[in-house]
Amino acid sequence: MLMRFPLMIGLLFLASAVVAQDTTLLSQVGDSLTNSTKPMPVTGTFKGIYLIQLQTNETIAAGALNFEIQHRFGQLNSGAYQFFGLDNATLRLGLDYGITDWWTVGIGRSSYLKTFDGYTKFKLWRQQDGGGGMPISVTLMGTISNYTQNFPDETYLNANYRTGYATQLILARKFKFFSLELVPSYIRNNLVPTVADKNDMVALSGGARVRITKRMSLDGEYNYLFPNQVVSTKVYNALSFAWEMETGGHVFQLVFTNAQSMVPTQFISGTTSSWGNGGIYFGFNIARNFNLTSHAKKSVKY
Repeated sequence: MLMRFPLMIGLLFLASAVVAQDTTLLSQVGDSLTNSTKPMPVTGTFKGIYLIQLQTNETIAAGALNFEIQHRFGQLNSGAYQFFGLDNATLRLGLDYGITDWWTVGIGRSSYLKTFDGYTKFKLWRQQDGGGGMPISVTLMGTISNYTQNFPDETYLNANYRTGYATQLILARKFKFFSLELVPSYIRNNLVPTVADKNDMVALSGGARVRITKRMSLDGEYNYLFPNQVVSTKVYNALSFAWEMETGGHVFQLVFTNAQSMVPTQFISGTTSSWGNGGIYFGFNIARNFNLTSHAKKSVKY
């Protein structure tokens, strides 16, 4: 699987024309590249701020609010008694706000380990097309998470021990009918199970969106955790696929993944289910954008 990442890196830099990406979320309906001889903005590298599990390079327009629902049922291999996972569920609710067109912040709460998370994301450079513009979009994101689930046998778990951090550099490029992103990640968990496990870990993720129609696409992502960082527990690389549909102000995805958590400090370094043994979670993502200011209303184009 590691051999796929050099190919993705090459693809990000091959094409000759790219465009300064529109800074709004859901202004992606005008989903096209231009043939201008001067740098022009590209719309819709991705439909929203999430590819599936990973975040994208997209930020939200200043003054706009995004409400994100991420829902995963239980494992498909749980059997007919559990209705193949549909009797159980993991849920994350998130709110994301555009401070500026370049700067987005967000908070979330997951039922998985009763986790709270927050992040800040800043767009450093935007992709451009024509006239020798910037060939890729570059976005920097930092995440903090804290799980609050009680473990009666582990009373020493204070807030510091329960906290994790992730720093991600999101490199993205849009082509005519598909988009790619590469996401190198640094993850820090303040407490790990054994001294053999690493507190500090590095990973490399890759994702793609293939546009089928103006409002529909197929998405995929793979998160590669480099070896010998978690040794006390068998962990798997998170692999996810989604069928994505844009309907007016909503982006809706049907998701298949082996990752139960939807927080990067957990699903990148702590996925314990495997596609090979049927440890697959079916679920969905729903995103809804709200215009809270006149600036945001003018920026978002449905």
